[in-house]
Amino acid sequence: MGTKVSSVEQASLELTVGPVAHGGWCVARHEGRVVFVRHALPGERVIADVTEETSRFLRADAVEILEPSPDRVVPPCPYAGPGRCGGCDWQHATLEAQRRLKAQVVAEQLRRLAGIEREVVVEEVPGAKDGLGWRTRVQFAALPSGELGFRRHRSHDIEVVDACLIAHPEVEAAGVEERLWPGAAGVEVIASSGGERAVVVAPRARRSVTVPDLEAPASILLDQGKGRTVPRRGSGVLHEQVGDREFRVAGSGFWQVHPGAAETLLDAVLAYAAPEPGEWALDLYCGVGLFAAGLAEAVGPEGAVFGLESEAAAVRDARANLRDLPQARVERGRVEEALDRFQIERADIVVVDPPRAGLGREVVERVASLDALRIVYVSCDPATLARDLAWLREHGYVLSDLRAFDAFPMTHHVECVGLLVRE
Repeated sequence: MGTKVSSVEQASLELTVGPVAHGGWCVARHEGRVVFVRHALPGERVIADVTEETSRFLRADAVEILEPSPDRVVPPCPYAGPGRCGGCDWQHATLEAQRRLKAQVVAEQLRRLAGIEREVVVEEVPGAKDGLGWRTRVQFAALPSGELGFRRHRSHDIEVVDACLIAHPEVEAAGVEERLWPGAAGVEVIASSGGERAVVVAPRARRSVTVPDLEAPASILLDQGKGRTVPRRGSGVLHEQVGDREFRVAGSGFWQVHPGAAETLLDAVLAYAAPEPGEWALDLYCGVGLFAAGLAEAVGPEGAVFGLESEAAAVRDARANLRDLPQARVERGRVEEALDRFQIERADIVVVDPPRAGLGREVVERVASLDALRIVYVSCDPATLARDLAWLREHGYVLSDLRAFDAFPMTHHVECVGLLVRE
């Protein structure tokens, strides 16, 4: 972390903005120094306030647009902008421009970190009209007063809000922002495709939480830390529908936040994995079993699917979700050690969906040792994806195809699915 520049000492720079960079920034230069600028678009001329300085670069917010890009629009949310809510990065750009920028970031990361030259297209995911109203899981931070809001960018400060435009309507229906939450450190609201709603409350240390009445029915859960939740009202078990299959997700367990993302990603994974009856597939970081279910249906009773997941609650959910598929087995463990513990030596297909940190070299080497015909890599971070692709290339696996999806409109985040095969 660099040195924050105080509002009194803050410098203003006139900049000509260059290309997009990973993380919701654009790159400019001032007197030979790199400046990472938010709230700007490539080609613009802006006045930017410096917010942070390191020995190598500056960070800044564009506060006045002298020459706007044709892709610029007025942000639909009143809380978007310099010094305000840090949740959205690109509300000042058209959706088409947002997807082009994300595609450029993915292509640049592949080129720079993996030596892969590839044209990238970021595809729309159904279910987010105008890029708004899509987020089915929203985490609010709470002030000591009990007011709710979101963290400002690279800050612990909280921007109090009365609504979130990217939140799904069923999340907003609970009306949590309109109420006070004494004793809470954070409040998460979840709306499932099954029509259920849950509110997960994280209490402040040594404080009890007063839960107000809500506008719409919801289970109330208390967050005990490390992914553990305890129901205070209702069961806290949500159900998500993907195609003809229903998935249970307990508490605040992981599920794609965009209403169209789970089905879109499942279709992409199965198309690349191309599972055949009788094949042996691994689903690493399998969560509640979304990909494992699709793989198990395809390989049939004569095949097998082995899933690994580190979160105990997700393992319980996955086993419940796959109980009608005896060819599928899910175990708890970290991939780094569990493949050895369960003596997994080979696979026809490997699907990996790691957290933002990616696989890492140790897991890359272990996955490559399985000598799979096809590796399908699902990634929410193009930088760690590209890094891991470079390491997989050292073991003879090359990127055969890649798709990118706009599963997080208005933000810099992008979901990728890549297919790797032996050279």
